[in-house]
Amino acid sequence: MIYLDYNATTPVDPRVVEAMLPYFHEQFGNASSRYPLGIRAGEALEEARGRVASLLGCLPRNIVFTSGGSESNNMAIKGVAAAHRGRPRHIIISQVEHPSVLEPCRHLERTEGVEVTYLPVDGQGQVDPDELRRSIRPHTILVSVMHANNEVGTIQPIAELASVAREAGVLFHTDAAQSAGKVDVRIDSLQVDLLTVAGHKLYAPKGIGALYVGEEISLVPLVHGAGQERGLRAGTENVALSVGLGEACRLALEGQEKERRRLLDLRERLWEGLRDAWPELVLNGHPTERLPNTLNVSFPGIEGAEILARCPEISASTGSACHEGSSEPSAVLRAMGVEERIARGAVRLSLGRFTTEEEVNCAVRLLVEGAASLRSKGGLLKRIKRWFSPRDSAP
Repeated sequence: MIYLDYNATTPVDPRVVEAMLPYFHEQFGNASSRYPLGIRAGEALEEARGRVASLLGCLPRNIVFTSGGSESNNMAIKGVAAAHRGRPRHIIISQVEHPSVLEPCRHLERTEGVEVTYLPVDGQGQVDPDELRRSIRPHTILVSVMHANNEVGTIQPIAELASVAREAGVLFHTDAAQSAGKVDVRIDSLQVDLLTVAGHKLYAPKGIGALYVGEEISLVPLVHGAGQERGLRAGTENVALSVGLGEACRLALEGQEKERRRLLDLRERLWEGLRDAWPELVLNGHPTERLPNTLNVSFPGIEGAEILARCPEISASTGSACHEGSSEPSAVLRAMGVEERIARGAVRLSLGRFTTEEEVNCAVRLLVEGAASLRSKGGLLKRIKRWFSPRDSAP
């Protein structure tokens, strides 16, 4: 198997597994308990919180552990909306957000009358800061724009967008699930008020994530109960998985620049190999402002899903894992204005920590062979139709 779907999920790094193991058995204490077993669990939890904070360049108290990216996004959006209940509310997001941002906003529109503006993107997938500026209203309470797109990898100008929001006194949230661990996500660089991290996108387990909550940001919690996580998320803390996320963040920070360069080299090798063998190949997304591990390309006139079906050795996708199996072209590509025959030919190839040069070379060969077999099949079908079509008889 050649795994090229790291944007869907990553394998848990063995070093992360090793860090977690003690907290499943010997150190199983409740982090809120005040005897030695619980105190040790609490200390491990806070050490993990500090490691997540180090990746983001913030204080540990600004990190709230969650069950993953979807909960973090919901906590940010619904939490801000609830904190402003009783007054007109307007939220701005982009058209290419993850469903865990789109759906909470649609829910608030349907059930609470919150107004939502869906910002367009350009042909490379970026939001125009001037478009955001024009969209802000007196009752805008939140802007949420993802840091990097999960399908095409385009990186948004978050610092510039956040500056526009800040000038208007509006909170800014970014979903950094895809970018954390791959590119710079420090708060002082992005200048955001709220930021989402998803563990399983950076070699931690599924079921763990975090939300950065800036100082003096008012959120109404989704889950009420005891006072864990600064009163923002009730429930006994998941120490083992939190430790796993902390270790994953430590590893990401430790080798981030070296790994970024390695992935960029592999991604360019993949792109050049495919383009040289298939000159009409189309790149989807920004040519430079893009995640170093992400390559979304289209084989015009050929279904991307059919190409992957011809390459069972490759684990990859045609878009977001949340929409995999849909027969419709990617909503992200449609929002970018990509024509349907090109959008249907899209294949998303995302590399990761365990991807090798040999795998990239093999993937190029397999994908090109798969696409060529479909093109040959299509040409044969056209000839068959021509052979058996009714012909005009001579008078």
